[in-house]
Amino acid sequence: MRDLTRLPKAHLHLHFTGSMSVPTLREIAATRGVRVPPALLDGDPLRVPATQRGWFRFQRLYDAARACVRSEGDMRRIVDEAAAADAAEGSVRLELQVDPTSYAPFVGGITPAVEIVLDAARTASAAHGLEVAVVVAASRTRHPLDARTLARLAARYAGQGPGEVVGFGLSNDERSGDTQAFARAFRIARDAGLASVPHGGELLGPEHVDTVLTTLRPDRLGHGVRASEDPATLDDVVARGVALEVCPASNVGLGVYPDTAHVPLRTLVDAGAIVALGADDPLLFGTRLVAQYEAARSAHGFDDAALADLARSSIRASRASEGSKWRMLAGVDSWLAEPAPGDDEAPA
Repeated sequence: MRDLTRLPKAHLHLHFTGSMSVPTLREIAATRGVRVPPALLDGDPLRVPATQRGWFRFQRLYDAARACVRSEGDMRRIVDEAAAADAAEGSVRLELQVDPTSYAPFVGGITPAVEIVLDAARTASAAHGLEVAVVVAASRTRHPLDARTLARLAARYAGQGPGEVVGFGLSNDERSGDTQAFARAFRIARDAGLASVPHGGELLGPEHVDTVLTTLRPDRLGHGVRASEDPATLDDVVARGVALEVCPASNVGLGVYPDTAHVPLRTLVDAGAIVALGADDPLLFGTRLVAQYEAARSAHGFDDAALADLARSSIRASRASEGSKWRMLAGVDSWLAEPAPGDDEAPA
């Protein structure tokens, strides 16, 4: 079995605050004099039921971590450390998702907040040898007009390269808000050439996936695993060429599935879906990107060729330039062409 940290891959589902390591959160909180819940610092993966109460606990912890981020320096540190961690795991492309409204009060507004993240992404790309781009995300819990404001802001910085905005997302509890009410914001983003990357199909089932597909017209769907529960919905996902950002640790942590083996990864891949594995929120769920590939290997029986296909899917589903994709895909081919450990040993 080849070393998965050397497999070139794109990371398309990682949230800004949730990307922090426990030591970083502990240090930032101590510097700010902020007391954070012990559950954020104990290193144990979060496990909650897939209920409103379970989500409330998750969101309360996430908000407590986010409340510690109160300066430009904190924001730059988070981007740099996320890039360094991904590069160490073989990522060649990271599309980091951020809602700038959370940090705007500390840096002079949502525009400076976005510009800080973009500049940090350019710097981190050069420092760590991968491409770091940004997805600007709105929250379902805020008014759809706020989402339109963020979509227009994201459009100003649209591009493909490091330090540019490549997509527009919609996060938070998918049971909240009216999905259709956010359609105008996504039209603004699409008109600017941004990828449509809303969350959907994790806490709600195929019916909501259908709604997201028809109203927000996603290029990628954050999670989307529960499309597997209805063959017609899954066929529609495949026919539309919508990539699914599957985050096994998140699915288990939020109580959607009892363990990694029950995440329908094999079902999605066998149906022809484009799947890009993601870590979602390592701070809360306890694992980063390589662990998701390791889970595909150990819990779902993916061999190295199948794991290479997952990596290729992630790269193709990214918003990297065609030249960058060609280079990244060549790296996957090189990884698979290497002898696996033990291949050169003489038979007994």
